[in-house]
Amino acid sequence: MLNLDTHVLVRAMVDEISTKERKLLAGARWGISAIVLWELAKLAQLGSVEIDLEASEVRRFLAAVHVWPLTLDIARTSTRLDFRSDPADELIAATSIVERVPLVTRDRVIRRSRLVPLARA
Repeated sequence: MLNLDTHVLVRAMVDEISTKERKLLAGARWGISAIVLWELAKLAQLGSVEIDLEASEVRRFLAAVHVWPLTLDIARTSTRLDFRSDPADELIAATSIVERVPLVTRDRVIRRSRLVPLARA
């Protein structure tokens, strides 16, 4: 199982991932923090991504992705990270720590963390 951050999920949805990411994601089960669904909805609302969240193919795609709920442990862990970022990114990173699942991210700040388990190709 891999935890995808919002931007990697969006890129995967529109098939704009790198060769390295493609190899990493192939054959693995995908999961996301619940906050990613909110970020996805906001990005669509603001016109930052061209994804119709009502489209049946998008709903099917997202239905195949495991969603970890936001829990007290994740919230508490997000306050103990070795980096500062926007709250959604901190919750996504904390999800990887609590659920013990590697995070797939392009975010340079998160990638420098010594606490967050990162997926490596």
